[in-house]
Amino acid sequence: MHMDAFLWMFLPVFVAGGSALLSFYIMQARMEVALAKERESLAEARATISSQRVTMEERIKATEEATKRHALDEFMQDFRVEERSYVRENKSLTTMRKTMVMQERMFFRNIPLSNWIEHEMVVEEGHDMDQLPMQSAFTTSSLPGGERLPLSKFLDDVKIPSEPAADAGALIAARIPAFGAQ
Repeated sequence: MHMDAFLWMFLPVFVAGGSALLSFYIMQARMEVALAKERESLAEARATISSQRVTMEERIKATEEATKRHALDEFMQDFRVEERSYVRENKSLTTMRKTMVMQERMFFRNIPLSNWIEHEMVVEEGHDMDQLPMQSAFTTSSLPGGERLPLSKFLDDVKIPSEPAADAGALIAARIPAFGAQ
């Protein structure tokens, strides 16, 4: 009977110990599953953060480049070319020579960057002034926007009579009103 008493006394202890070990292993497995899920969500969060960081860096670089490009475009729009032209007559004893003088200079806003650059073109008897080449030292097509200045366009639009005028003042009057040249 002694054995039966020991068995009944230690049997609940063994059952409690076995139940404790069983619940310990089950809880440990649950903790490992929860830990694996946390690691997976942490890895997803890190991947999302790193991709957002790369995207944000690319957007910042693109924004900086666009800002620099815009600032440069605005800066380049402040450059302009002023042109003026007039007819000069050189009279000597044997010859009379008419030349058309085109002057131009470059400005930044209202500050002149260069002196007047003169181009003299000889106007011979019987030649039309519209057929003379008007080459610019500062090419207006290289300015931003690709458009010529209104002043330069005006030179192309002005029609000068094909016959030379008897008075040189008439030829000058056809060119000067818009330019204010002397």
